[in-house]
Amino acid sequence: MRDLAGGFGHLLAGQRWVFRNGRWLGFGLLPGLLTLVLYAGALIGLGYGADDLTAWATPFADGWGSPWLGLFRGFLTALVFCLGLFIAVITFTAVTLLIGQPFYESLSEQVDRSVGGEAPESGLPLARELWISARDSVKVLVRVLLYGIVLFALGFIPVVGQTVIPAIGFCVSGYFLTEELTAVALQRREVELKDRLALLRGRRAMVLGFGIPLVLAFLVPLVAVFLMPGAVAGATLMVRELRGEDEERAEGDGAEDSDGRTPQEHLGRPGHPAPPAPQQPSPYAGPYAAGPRHPAPQQNPYAQ
Repeated sequence: MRDLAGGFGHLLAGQRWVFRNGRWLGFGLLPGLLTLVLYAGALIGLGYGADDLTAWATPFADGWGSPWLGLFRGFLTALVFCLGLFIAVITFTAVTLLIGQPFYESLSEQVDRSVGGEAPESGLPLARELWISARDSVKVLVRVLLYGIVLFALGFIPVVGQTVIPAIGFCVSGYFLTEELTAVALQRREVELKDRLALLRGRRAMVLGFGIPLVLAFLVPLVAVFLMPGAVAGATLMVRELRGEDEERAEGDGAEDSDGRTPQEHLGRPGHPAPPAPQQPSPYAGPYAAGPRHPAPQQNPYAQ
């Protein structure tokens, strides 16, 4: 539960970061708007053509009587549109990141600098980075399609297909959506796709806490466009925690406590010991005159 809340916290922290840095939010809207226009056209086309698609795919039902034919094909049409929406949610991030690769990489670097002072760089040419991003996105998309086909088939199960399966679908969407977003920061750190997936599997609850609310928000038109810059920023913050980079920095600079202060910064605060005052030299301190500290004993003149 703590990891689940932590993932959601990173998502909120990323949104706060971009709203405090409005210049990055403004530039981040351009790739998202372009992708939104492309996907809106595709979904509208699917909505108009889904009836014909299901009729073409189910010729065996042509002789069915009313109302069974309408109910059956109506249900299939809804499933086809939901599958298209499912794929759109997953691939929206990949396409937007691909279109806005230079910007989002710069944004991620700026987030690293703002919290850690250093921004890892892959050192690869832009064309090479775009190729790696596209290649990895295709691999992820293949995994998503396999899950989508299985979930689509399970959707025919009565009751379960209309309750449990959609919930699983949101979890799968959130997981792979988070993978796409964290890829920006992890690719700069030269982490391969296989290692990225292993890193995310180690903290599934945190990944789902980040991805599921984002998937639900992305279902609302235009919301995905405005949340994308903050999602990239939040994913960068989460990558730092997953890799333990903030802990390593804290060990080098002094461990921080729950309110983000080092022990040195706490000195003098209520409940913490005050720093020792510098000692002033004693006004009486000084070198003694050379010679014996006591006078030498005198010889008794009356002694025999």
